[in-house]
Amino acid sequence: MAKTKELSKDTRNKIVDLHQAGKTESAIGKQLGLRKSTVGAIIRKWKTYKTTDNLPPSGAPRKISPRGVKIITRTVSKNPRTTRGDLVNDLQRAGTKVTKPTISNTLRHQGLKSCIARRVPLLKPVHVQACLKFAREHLDDPEEDWENVIWSDETKIELFGKNSTRRVWRTKNAELHPKNTIPTVKHGGGNIMLWGCFSAKGPGQLIRVKERMNGAMYREILSENLLPSARALKMKRGWVFQHDNDPKHTARATKEWVRKKHFKVLEWPSQSPDLNPIENLWRELKVRVAQQQPQNITALEGICMEEWTKIPAPVCENLVKTYRKHLTSVIANKGYITKY
Repeated sequence: MAKTKELSKDTRNKIVDLHQAGKTESAIGKQLGLRKSTVGAIIRKWKTYKTTDNLPPSGAPRKISPRGVKIITRTVSKNPRTTRGDLVNDLQRAGTKVTKPTISNTLRHQGLKSCIARRVPLLKPVHVQACLKFAREHLDDPEEDWENVIWSDETKIELFGKNSTRRVWRTKNAELHPKNTIPTVKHGGGNIMLWGCFSAKGPGQLIRVKERMNGAMYREILSENLLPSARALKMKRGWVFQHDNDPKHTARATKEWVRKKHFKVLEWPSQSPDLNPIENLWRELKVRVAQQQPQNITALEGICMEEWTKIPAPVCENLVKTYRKHLTSVIANKGYITKY
């Protein structure tokens, strides 16, 4: 609703004069061209406070001046990893003593909140441009094409604990801006490594990789799991296989193996795992596993296998249906990966 124009002091005084003259609220409203509710509000204020002037705001005055608000807002905009303690010290040097909760409340009023920084791959300009090129080239691909893709990837699942976190000040929907993320290098360790695949029709095979994977082991995984997944998912003739540009995937022997099997492979930009919708299934799996609270590696592996098969097919279907929207977001963000 649009904000109404404030009545002039003369109009407010006229309402009181007419009220004292014995006129009803309806009659005053008609005479002055005002709503009855507006007239009633002015009269009630006059009866309660003996004035029609604007009252001072209730509550304690703000502890941080408008200049102080600008200082801390500008600071966290330049460096989202600035801590509340740093901001308290900045204001103290400027002559204002405040607490950390006051900093939080002030920034929240500016549309900023403290969030855990997302971990994303370290992207060089060439990687960003490759993602942008991929998104533009495939933006108009029909939905049926994406439905005929088998998406694959590896992930690690930890038994206990979680990776260290950093908090950043950011606005809504800005969690994947480079300033608000923590760059990571793929596969920095973990308790078990998994390879899996899926399509719009549901999850495919999921296996545990028990040793350090090399090209020969990767080809063995594909040989034993890719075609069975394609058959189980009832993929159409000419289905396309997606995997990233890991050296094991792009090795000459792997490419030759894929060529001999007559698999069509989706060309994929480097360092762009979040372009792959399977990342959403990994998050779904990790949440499900964490809820089960496995106590040893054997239990962890068993729960992963069980929960993977329980992921509903409609979840997979929706990830593929919204893929074009995801590419649109990548283009809008000039090549930076966005939240699915």
